[in-house]
Amino acid sequence: MNKLNHKKRAERIRKKLKSSNVNRFRLSVYRSSKNISAQIIDDKNHKTLVSASSVEKISIDKKKKIDLSNHIAILLAKRAIDKKITKVYFDRGRYKFHGRIKTFAETLKKNGINF
Repeated sequence: MNKLNHKKRAERIRKKLKSSNVNRFRLSVYRSSKNISAQIIDDKNHKTLVSASSVEKISIDKKKKIDLSNHIAILLAKRAIDKKITKVYFDRGRYKFHGRIKTFAETLKKNGINF
């Protein structure tokens, strides 16, 4: 799939989410071949409130990407709850709800983030 199709899919998904979720923050996820990062964004003020990434210096001994996604989700959930953020909407961007993205979302739900 070329970049134009990725961009179209991401815009289509984001448009649907923004129209239906007015009073919530957006949880945006980025996945590369080795890393994963996520951030909670306030679209009204155009500010990033909380972020977590596997590029940060974190101590994790697990080499599997799924375990890395779980660890980052737990870290993001702790940071969000510290700032009293519990309701967000999940912007998966151009990625399918499958694999590491699905594991990431399920771990967030288990740790108290509602979407």
